Amino acid sequence: MRLKRLVFFFCLFAHITLVAQETQPESKQINIVYGANFTKDEAQFPGASIFSKDDERQVQFEHQGADLWCDIAIFYTQENKLKAIGNIRLQQGDSIELNSGKIDYDGNTKIAKAWENVDLTNGQMTLTTDTLYFNREKQESFYRSGGKVVDSANVLTSRIGTYFMTPKKYQFLDSVHIDNEQYTLDSERLDYYTTSKNAYMYGPSTIVGEDYKIYCERGFYDTKIERGYGIKNTRIDYDDRIIEGDSLYFDKISEFASATNNIQITDTINSGVIRAHYAEVYKALDSLFATKRAVSVNLVEQDSLYIHGDTLMVTGQPESRILRAFKNAKFYKTDLSGKCDSIHFAEKTGITQLITNPILWNVENQITGDSIHLISDLETEKLDSLKVLENAFIISFDTIGKQGYNQAKGKDLFGKFIENELKIIDLVKNTEVIYYMYNDDQELIGIDKTICSKIRLVMANNDIEDITFFVNPDGDIFPDKDLPVESRKLKGFVWRGDERILTKDDIFDEDDNNITLVKIRGIENPIDIDAEEQERRKNENDPVNQVSQSKATKPKEVKVPKAQIP
Repeated sequence: MRLKRLVFFFCLFAHITLVAQETQPESKQINIVYGANFTKDEAQFPGASIFSKDDERQVQFEHQGADLWCDIAIFYTQENKLKAIGNIRLQQGDSIELNSGKIDYDGNTKIAKAWENVDLTNGQMTLTTDTLYFNREKQESFYRSGGKVVDSANVLTSRIGTYFMTPKKYQFLDSVHIDNEQYTLDSERLDYYTTSKNAYMYGPSTIVGEDYKIYCERGFYDTKIERGYGIKNTRIDYDDRIIEGDSLYFDKISEFASATNNIQITDTINSGVIRAHYAEVYKALDSLFATKRAVSVNLVEQDSLYIHGDTLMVTGQPESRILRAFKNAKFYKTDLSGKCDSIHFAEKTGITQLITNPILWNVENQITGDSIHLISDLETEKLDSLKVLENAFIISFDTIGKQGYNQAKGKDLFGKFIENELKIIDLVKNTEVIYYMYNDDQELIGIDKTICSKIRLVMANNDIEDITFFVNPDGDIFPDKDLPVESRKLKGFVWRGDERILTKDDIFDEDDNNITLVKIRGIENPIDIDAEEQERRKNENDPVNQVSQSKATKPKEVKVPKAQIP
């Protein structure tokens, strides 16, 4: 009976021991591969085993897929900790290698602290720093006292940095700087993928290239081909233009930039500004395209001139730029405004053409014709003269009697500006006039109705001061009671006072003022950049996209992408 109990307890003990062995987690113990010389120093290193290299090889340890070589190792078996000294090499797998002068390694947490001439490499890049922490459990390494990363494309430095080994990504913080042969990049924080060489910027960031400068506070940049976008407080200094907007896209190869939402493009040479909610700039073609509440603003004689159209285009070199506003074009300055189907302004000639159904308002004077030209003095940049070709007609409301309209018409009209005021107006060929005449007491004398070959109107304070008739004038001054109402309008008379543009905001119609702006992803909510990077790399590996990218090296053939909406 006693023997049976002993057998029973022995079997039970064996079963418990076996179960315990099966359920025990994988051993975390650091293993000695090669100890070489062994000694102990309880006074200085109590409880530690001390190993040192021999003439044949260094001391070697192994721990869960990583090997470590060093000259001297102080190994605490019970604590499962190791202090390595001298010519250290830590190898993890086939790719990660760390070298340093000293390392403290904890086998339980799998965290290593390396210092003295530290470098870490994965075959594609090399990180150097004074002190590096390596967390093998999380597969992360980080430094806090300054570091430098060198790969095939860039040299990156920062005060703080973390390397995530699985996505092969660095997260740099504080004084981040990239040196590239073609440009430099500075940022407060930058996430950098060592395989793709893509950089994601956070906080104030500046990229300076050979002929461009980019600033943003959130953005992406492909450091290999100098292409990317910014989505917060963005600005590009691009040749002789400054482009600002909520979202900016830039491509060095195709020499192209685009912008979306709340855009301002400044011409640094001609001091002109274009505002819109979408724009494209083609540097190689020296051209600009803008739409969605697009307006051009230029300074003319200390007064701003606003030109609007559904679409604005600016082309040509700075000294010979041409501005085109087409479809529903309008313009405004304090004493001059107008509208037509399209506007054409040439910097080289100083001529502004109002094309198709043009109308011009010079203060209270309404001027129409088949074609209207405003000519500026190229030296003073002041308005010099006015041409209205075919069916010229000028009308102003009689502001004294408030009962009719002063009118003059002819085949063509030629006006002269003096100190920004329209002073002289000449109407030629088949001219006619209807004019309400008053004495000094502003009493109506009569209504002048005359035809002749040429009429000169001399203006003062934007009103008719004197009329001169040339070559056989035929007409009379009619008393008010003797001129029927139906005879007080010249043929072709159309008063369009309700269309007059009185402020700079009047150049925009209801559609312009009710534009719904594109929602730019990433400004309000953070983006999962690891997922975005995977998607980007997937697209880059797509054969269709590879063909498209190869064409990007030929600007004339490339289909230029629109503004990046990240």
